[in-house]
Amino acid sequence: MLPADVQATFCSTLVDQWVRDGVEHAVVAPGSRSTPMALALAARRDLQLHVVHDERAAAFVALGIGWSTGIPAVVLCTSGTAATHFHAAVAEASLSHVPLLVLTANRPPELIDVGAPQAIDQTKLYGGAVRWFHDPGVPAEQAAGTWRALARQAYGAATGSRPGPVHLDLPFREPLVGTAGELPAATLGPVGAEAPALRLGALAMSIEHERGVIVAGHGIDDPKAVQRLADATRWPILADPRSGCRGLPSAVSAFDAILRHDDLADAHRPDVVLHLGEPPASKVLGQWTAAARGVQVRVLPVSTVSDPWHAITHRVTARVGELCDRLAKELRGATGSEWGDRWLRFEASAQATLAVELGVSDAGRSLTEPLVARIVSEVDSPLVVASSMPIRDVEWFGSPDQRATVISNRGANGIDGTIGTAIGVAAATRRPVTVLIGDVALLHDASSLTALAGRGLDVRIVVNDNDGGAIFSFLPQATALAGDRFEQLFGTPHGTDLVALAAAHGLAARTVATVDDLRAALAVPGPSLIRVAGDRAANVVEHRRLNDAVVGALG
Repeated sequence: MLPADVQATFCSTLVDQWVRDGVEHAVVAPGSRSTPMALALAARRDLQLHVVHDERAAAFVALGIGWSTGIPAVVLCTSGTAATHFHAAVAEASLSHVPLLVLTANRPPELIDVGAPQAIDQTKLYGGAVRWFHDPGVPAEQAAGTWRALARQAYGAATGSRPGPVHLDLPFREPLVGTAGELPAATLGPVGAEAPALRLGALAMSIEHERGVIVAGHGIDDPKAVQRLADATRWPILADPRSGCRGLPSAVSAFDAILRHDDLADAHRPDVVLHLGEPPASKVLGQWTAAARGVQVRVLPVSTVSDPWHAITHRVTARVGELCDRLAKELRGATGSEWGDRWLRFEASAQATLAVELGVSDAGRSLTEPLVARIVSEVDSPLVVASSMPIRDVEWFGSPDQRATVISNRGANGIDGTIGTAIGVAAATRRPVTVLIGDVALLHDASSLTALAGRGLDVRIVVNDNDGGAIFSFLPQATALAGDRFEQLFGTPHGTDLVALAAAHGLAARTVATVDDLRAALAVPGPSLIRVAGDRAANVVEHRRLNDAVVGALG
């Protein structure tokens, strides 16, 4: 078999095995050295192929697919600096436990360290961010019997007990175009292994206290099971927007504003905090639970450490729903007081105040960033939210009866790749997807707008445009530095016309100013960009006004 044909057969074998194991999507950033694998991916009619011009955007599209499906997408690029642009999405996939099959093409060994073009050191390029790195060498026919096992090992490492990215660095020799021969026989059994039995041990006894709270974050597979546990314990569920628990009978969504009431927060420190999934964004909540000490249990479906406040006393790796149901059976009837009812009264007071102060029912009300967050959280669709201020606004001011399914790249908390992630979510779900993003995050990912108009995807981008980095206005730097120095280093106004930027990419784009305008714009199928103009200083004042109103209502 000719060397080019061996390479083609190798690539076709890997792709065939991944499809058999469940892969449905492949994202390709165009390049030359990756030709053998690109052709193998494109040849499969049972794979959805997405060609994305920019490598960073391509990787985030693949990330969005993994977010939505739990199945790794393949993402492919050529050699050299192209591979370095995958790194941000690889880091996010690692920390958010999103499965991803990262394929980088490479030069063969004889073209490394000799000054050949597009040849950099790609060995373990992403460091410890990947679950497994492997360089199988230039494909050799005598190794054909190992190719399916290689594909399976990569897939298994990406989807195992600690899902995440896997990196295969694939060197190819010219000529790069070949014809695939007969593939090695498919003999591997189904993917997966039986999970070990959950051992609660003394956990149920250690949390048998009256004053407890359930903090619900991303990673909950069965929100109804969380409610069953709340029924058994009479504890409130402090529910962040990614948890799926907002709208449950015991949910408290306005926890950030409530806990800004210092006397109330001090008087209601819990003896037990049951952290389900990943931490919410609220620093106020994090500080409050850390100060409580006592018994602090973190339950995650993946084996990892999540303890930013160094307060966790018990770590449990288990499906959250299963653990909640088992604890509910152990604790049923063991607790009960008016503790939980008191928290629900706090929530009712806070939500009534926020509804009035935000002006949710006033169609002509001028838009603010908290009000925009409330409105988009009411849309029944996947909602991809940028890290920084947008995810905080959805957490703090989003609807208590949230209809949106919120996705946010909170693993590494970077603002890059938000639009690319949303494109991946739309491609995987074939549903309309709403995006809430700030102007700086949009500019970080402007390359993802390329060709969006022609992808047949309904992505509706809502951008809060305050001409700079709004979150910095909430930090001590805003008052500690002179105004011009703060603007130079942190405010960083850019002056970009975002409507014109979107229009240049063939997207429908407009600026809206009122509640009615935003709701009407969100009802129009995308792809589109909806701009909301704002002011950073006024935004700080509005947040303070809303929080003060809640504290005042709580008395």
